[in-house]
Amino acid sequence: MTSATMRAIALRAHGGIDQLKLETWDVPVAEMGQALIEVKACGLNYMDVFVMRGMPDMPTKMPRIPGGDIAGIVRAVGEGVDKAWVGKPVVLFPRFPTGGVLGENGNGGLCEYIAADHRQLIEIPAGVSFDDAAALPIAYGTSHRMLFTRGNIKAGEKVLILGASGGVGVSCLQFAKMAGCEVFACTSSEAKGAKLKALGADHIINYVEQPEFSRAVWTASGKKGVDVAVNFTGGDTWIQTQRCMATGGRILTCGSTAGHMSMIDVRFLWHRETEIIGSRAYVPEDIVACLEHVASGRLKPAVETRLPLEQAARGVALLEDRQIFGKVIVVP
Repeated sequence: MTSATMRAIALRAHGGIDQLKLETWDVPVAEMGQALIEVKACGLNYMDVFVMRGMPDMPTKMPRIPGGDIAGIVRAVGEGVDKAWVGKPVVLFPRFPTGGVLGENGNGGLCEYIAADHRQLIEIPAGVSFDDAAALPIAYGTSHRMLFTRGNIKAGEKVLILGASGGVGVSCLQFAKMAGCEVFACTSSEAKGAKLKALGADHIINYVEQPEFSRAVWTASGKKGVDVAVNFTGGDTWIQTQRCMATGGRILTCGSTAGHMSMIDVRFLWHRETEIIGSRAYVPEDIVACLEHVASGRLKPAVETRLPLEQAARGVALLEDRQIFGKVIVVP
């Protein structure tokens, strides 16, 4: 029997971390086609910073509970949902069947219970913890699709990763090493570089010390360039990324955290026969694959910080200030 109320971290207005407040909400009810999940872990993403601050072209309806990566236990189901789900450990596919994302276009997982469409339920296999499961959907799911489905990376290829110390960057590094690639990781500090090295990065490029990172990459690659570059930074990094490419290389992108508008040098595009490949995000099969990698021991999600629900705002602040390596997990 669940309580009638629950704790939740909610936004009622856009702004800074002071807008993320601990509140008491009614426990949702599993309506037709839904399941009620007791949240055991919620992974934070930079999306939560955007939701908090507000995006001019993406208004968020208030009040809103953030958090898009959710793992927990099914406690009840509504009409039309197989009762066999009750008691099962699940991770939620972050995208609503009707469009939009958990924590942005509907309430997310910074709370004790959430009602979700049964089509979003993905069973967690034996041997995978709630923390690890909650680290996977958005960051690891995005990286899996970008590298394997869209990018078709292969063993022996040289792979450059910009922004390598964030959630998507770290997961790209882990997948590239899992595939047998040589990895060139760009980051902003010696401390983050050491952590990336510990995860298997073959070359560390500190773009604060070396703003022209393309020179360092070119030298480290034996002046041959990289086969694959992962650039979800955007902004003014594109031309430098083009300079890093070997002939016939592929630039993969799934975002533009530093700005949507980027300059491209067309000479590099045709002279080195570079492909630019976009990757929209993830599909359920990517998350299932990630779970299987963890269950088999091939992958261990990089969870650096674990916080109780009442300290969720601190986790969002760490993301916004780029002070985090890998994933932040909030536990109700």
